[in-house]
Amino acid sequence: MNVKIEESWKGKLGPEFDKPYFESLISFVRDEYKTKTVYPPGAQIFNAFNHCTFDDCKVVILGQDPYHGPGQANGLCFSVNDGIRMPPSLINIFKEIREDLGKDFPASGNLERWADQGVLLLNATLTVQGAAAGSHQNKGWEIFTDAVIQCLSDEKENLVFMLWGRYAQEKGRIIDGTKHHILRAKHPSPMSANGGGWFGTRHFSQANAYLSSKGLAEINW
Repeated sequence: MNVKIEESWKGKLGPEFDKPYFESLISFVRDEYKTKTVYPPGAQIFNAFNHCTFDDCKVVILGQDPYHGPGQANGLCFSVNDGIRMPPSLINIFKEIREDLGKDFPASGNLERWADQGVLLLNATLTVQGAAAGSHQNKGWEIFTDAVIQCLSDEKENLVFMLWGRYAQEKGRIIDGTKHHILRAKHPSPMSANGGGWFGTRHFSQANAYLSSKGLAEINW
């Protein structure tokens, strides 16, 4: 399978594509797309990288699984396609942005506009079977996305990592906190956010303040 990923990332991650785990992963994913309904569409598996180059990356948000409903997943964590109803977690993200920055709710839950500004919206697992959450976990994607995080931590400086929920925080343990700014909070899903620890964290203004302090352009959330 020819991995269609933006050139700067291909240069950084090329060695991963030749490893046995990745060849096994791609074989599994190819078979899944042939025989089952799988999200996101094949051309959007690496959308997070194609919208946010390695050089342009300033903020990293870690998710877990793509959405597994029709038309939702577009390769960016927490993001849905234009015209698709916003899931509860995304609604809570926009509620926090409204409280933090005073911004109105957007018309669309498509977060490509963030990615194009240098926000890597990275799920730990990049594919999922329709209506079967977690169905592509432990097939190799997590090894690949750990390599992505390790590469960013090692080779860049002054990134903002937003780690929401225990899963993201565990995955983020490999990040060098002496070189990067790490923001931690509860997950924005209603099950955790409504119990405290998400609303009022002001991650979006904190991220912009940090970027500004390093002479970098703020994100228009």
